Amino acid sequence: MKKSNSSNKEKAFSSISRRSFITVVSLLVAVLILSGALSYVIPRGSYEYDADGMIIDGTFQTTGVKGIAFWRVLTAPVRVFASSDALTIIMISIFLLVMSGVFNLLEKTGGIKHFIGRLIKRLKDKGGPVVCISALVFMLFGSFFGMFEELVTLVPIMVMFMLSMGMDSMTGLGACMLAACFGFSAAITNPFSVGLASQLAGTTPLDGVWLRLVFFAIIYGVLVAFLMLHLRRIEKDPKRSPTYESDLLLRKETAIPEESGEDARLFRVFACFFAVQALVLILIAAVRAISGLAIPILSLSFLLGGIVAGLLVTKRKRDVFLYIARGALAMLPAVLMIALASSVKLVMTESGIIDTITHSIISMLAGKGPFLAIVLIYLLILVLQLFIGSASAKIFLVMPIILPICGNLGISPELVILTYCMADGFTDVILPTNPVLLVGLSMANVSYGKWVKWTWKLQALVLFLTLGVLYLATLIGY
Repeated sequence: MKKSNSSNKEKAFSSISRRSFITVVSLLVAVLILSGALSYVIPRGSYEYDADGMIIDGTFQTTGVKGIAFWRVLTAPVRVFASSDALTIIMISIFLLVMSGVFNLLEKTGGIKHFIGRLIKRLKDKGGPVVCISALVFMLFGSFFGMFEELVTLVPIMVMFMLSMGMDSMTGLGACMLAACFGFSAAITNPFSVGLASQLAGTTPLDGVWLRLVFFAIIYGVLVAFLMLHLRRIEKDPKRSPTYESDLLLRKETAIPEESGEDARLFRVFACFFAVQALVLILIAAVRAISGLAIPILSLSFLLGGIVAGLLVTKRKRDVFLYIARGALAMLPAVLMIALASSVKLVMTESGIIDTITHSIISMLAGKGPFLAIVLIYLLILVLQLFIGSASAKIFLVMPIILPICGNLGISPELVILTYCMADGFTDVILPTNPVLLVGLSMANVSYGKWVKWTWKLQALVLFLTLGVLYLATLIGY
């Protein structure tokens, strides 16, 4: 959800581009106005709910059409902070601000670059294994911590190392940008998808984690096989590389810098930082009593850990808080996106049409089986992905409607969350509407046409695999 649109040193790392912000906000405002307009067409209706908040079949009743006042639609983004969902919205908004602030600190101090760069450098003479390990590292960061845009900034260093090992720019992009995106999509505890959706669903990020682990392993295996086949082709004939000619020039300019004592210290500090975050995730999983507090615990852990790590590696201590503050401020537009997306539910609830829409969808899906419902949800998220790249914005827009419907159809929240993650992320590295993809390709001097030609078969295979996993999940009652 975080976009970068400037190379200015004072620009916060995890910033949202103006174009992306305007596009998403415009779409959400349009959806908000549409939700208000629908109240003048769709009859008010209501279900009775049980103690667990689930719909009781056969209790739906309508009370006629009664449109909501326009001023209530206009003020919904403010009033949502006083609604029943206010605590969740505020908590998640704070979480996004904290994560953005800490990621900005990691980037400004060189923490991410030196942590991953050193791992790669230690294996620079290992050929194929470095690609497998690099892809795994990037996927793990994406899957556990929701890091994608942050890791794409490492494309230049990845390309440099791959060229120094006799490979090509595409291999660097695959082991970095593809891996980070696929890890984000094959989410295990990704706070920006699994974490937020679990909070809205009333579950924990570790519920149903076993199938997400299996899916992660499958996707990792597919990605590594894809990269190894590519390496085998260019080893036999280097000219088969899509970037062969441009790589000839880049390889002459490639040089691996010597590691300084300060770089080694950065690596140790930030290795400890990420180890602590991993331990916190394990603790949340092991202690059921605190699992429901995963979001605030992770927020506090990242904030305190980031501050301590920053103070240890930064000469001017006030810069630590400055970097965090700038990163948080850069993410403030995301709070508006969340408020707008949440306002859609508020308007539809106040106008009394959300249960009517729910009833219509349930009636349409009745008797068609859970897999068909999951496929329709999958397609819905794919369509929304064309217009709204932000994972959290889409979650707040669709989850409040989808979750009750799926609950009524006997589909678990864990399966809904898995479906969302699959549909939300993989297309980030194929859709030309994603600015992060275009930035990453620009860093590697690779055209969009060459990229699509190189990856479309992989994307088709991933689509087939995701649908297969979802079908299996419905069969076993996941």
